[in-house]
Amino acid sequence: MAYADYRHRLSLRVRWAEVDMQGVVFNGHYLTYCDVCITEYWRATGLRYPDDFLARGSDLFVRKASLRYDAAAVYDDELEICGRTARIGRSSLRFVIEMFRRGQHAEPLVDAELVYVNADPVSKTALPWPEDLRTILHDFETVKPEQAHG
Repeated sequence: MAYADYRHRLSLRVRWAEVDMQGVVFNGHYLTYCDVCITEYWRATGLRYPDDFLARGSDLFVRKASLRYDAAAVYDDELEICGRTARIGRSSLRFVIEMFRRGQHAEPLVDAELVYVNADPVSKTALPWPEDLRTILHDFETVKPEQAHG
């Protein structure tokens, strides 16, 4: 991935409460940063989570979350958190995130992959992605997501 591949970007300043005894962001906080990115991503696409999903009889559940740490963010760093839908499967969605120091876009500090499953909110069983949601996500992205329907 490259910084330019992300249409969705947000700024987040590292707060004192997020750093550990070594003065760097405690590793668990990066998942919170991912969650903030995804929450804002839905807003940017025009989808209201959870309302617009529940109205379609759907909800999203995290199936997998992985992070790779290349460099540490420290107190008061201003981060640019970039996220995109990389793949839409039959019922899954692969979301990728890269975190950069503001203005330093050559190499991310952290990259993440989150896999969500679209599911019935009551039975928690997987459901195929509604076509209109596929279209919304496809049309939003600069780099179009890989799509699988079967």
